Amino acid sequence: MELNILLDLLMFLTVIILLMSGFPVAFTLGGTAILFVGIGLYFGEIDSDFIGLIPQRIFGTMTNDVLLAVPLFIFMGVMLERSRIAEELLESMARLMGRIPGGLGISVTIVGTLLAASTGIVGATVVTMGLLSLPTMLKRGYSPAVASGAIAASGTLGQIIPPSIVLVLLGDQLSSAWQTAQLEMGNWAPEPLSVGDLFAGALIPGLCLVLLYILYQVAVAIFLPKLAPPFQLDEDEEQVSTAKLLAAFLPPILLIVSVLGSIISGIATPTEAAAVGAVGAILMAGYKINTKTDNSNFWHYGPIFAASLSLAGLIIVTNLFDLRQGREDISAYDYFGLALAIPLTLCVIWGLATAIIRSYRADILQPVMQSTTRISAMIFMILIGAAMFSLVFKGFEGDEYIHDFLTNLPGGKLSALILVMLVMFVLGFFLDFIEITFVVVPIVAPVLLMMDIHPVWLGIMMAMNLQTSFLTPPFGFALFYLRGVAPPSVSTLQIYKGVLPYVMIQILMLAILWNFPAMTTWLPNLLFK
Repeated sequence: MELNILLDLLMFLTVIILLMSGFPVAFTLGGTAILFVGIGLYFGEIDSDFIGLIPQRIFGTMTNDVLLAVPLFIFMGVMLERSRIAEELLESMARLMGRIPGGLGISVTIVGTLLAASTGIVGATVVTMGLLSLPTMLKRGYSPAVASGAIAASGTLGQIIPPSIVLVLLGDQLSSAWQTAQLEMGNWAPEPLSVGDLFAGALIPGLCLVLLYILYQVAVAIFLPKLAPPFQLDEDEEQVSTAKLLAAFLPPILLIVSVLGSIISGIATPTEAAAVGAVGAILMAGYKINTKTDNSNFWHYGPIFAASLSLAGLIIVTNLFDLRQGREDISAYDYFGLALAIPLTLCVIWGLATAIIRSYRADILQPVMQSTTRISAMIFMILIGAAMFSLVFKGFEGDEYIHDFLTNLPGGKLSALILVMLVMFVLGFFLDFIEITFVVVPIVAPVLLMMDIHPVWLGIMMAMNLQTSFLTPPFGFALFYLRGVAPPSVSTLQIYKGVLPYVMIQILMLAILWNFPAMTTWLPNLLFK
């Protein structure tokens, strides 16, 4: 075996062992890369000029505009979680759907879907629904396994339903791999692959996965009613009113429409839509804080409603008029648009300032900022370490050996894709989706894309596969989150049993996407081509 191949294998095994030993991910990836650069220089297997590429790779990563969406989406999710929107959603859905077989499980799934489309953060969703729903489901006679499985699985929907941080990170890596693959094939002007393409491609598969979850829960309630009995209201509980239902559902749905709709319709880039979502989340938090007071006059509700309407108006105005002021010739039509934009902007600032002050006084803003900074710093440190790792891996010509190995497999691209998906699935038992996205995808994606595999389809298949990593023991993060908030009466084994059917459902969804790739490509082609 050639020395550079041996160094590649040793580098990969070193990372796996260190990660499983509990060392910090970012420092493990970066430290291993630096260590093996030194080993490569000693044995003459890597050029000394190669060291100068590492700072360039880090600089290129940190100046990536697409990745600006990550802290904004994190801020949006944490702010919504802190503003206790999930509580109202779960309470309203439980009373609305309770009489249906499996109604509580269905309620958890629907609320998980809404939270996924408005937050995209697995930890916050699982913990919130575990604290609120699990005691209620157990009290109503649900099996601990059925209840915990529904909560854990619904909490992971934020990884496949856009706007998803997984899709943002995966889209960034696949975009680079797509450009590399096309240049290798001699296409010097390839069609760009954007995060918006993945968002559009994931919408139908994500909703189909939700449908499969609900069908499974209905089947359990019908054929095994003792595991999921119907929900009956207590004497002191009232049926949810239409007004309360609208008050619970309308704000998150409007936020979803404004963020996801602006991306899919092409009005805004994912980063711009994330900024709109962050502003919307602050306004919603200001509104929710306000509803806990006895004040109901205009000066308490008016700024939030005015800012919300003005924000929607600004989105429309910026697409109807060219508001750039650095041009030599500005038409009267565009001056009219500017005249409309100025008061709308002032209204947004008014409402935003009001919501920020309320969030600060309610001790919400500071914890949200701290959580956002901590999570964002973790992701970007891992990203930098992974970029260094993949660069050194390629320095030992590992990418060429991977290319030769996959292209020479019996069965061509079919075997190569099956092997890659299987490896990602197995790694999901031990590694987080971030490590897999930043380490494995840059290595294998260019090879697969050179085999004439559609990039959007490949991205959604990978995202669906990575979602299972949250549910597979021993290191499934959704399992850890739920174990941390579940009562002692719910054992870890019961949680594992509960999530097993949902892992099988996700594998079934992968098989469906395998046979019907148009589910991922139809909507992006319709919207962006």
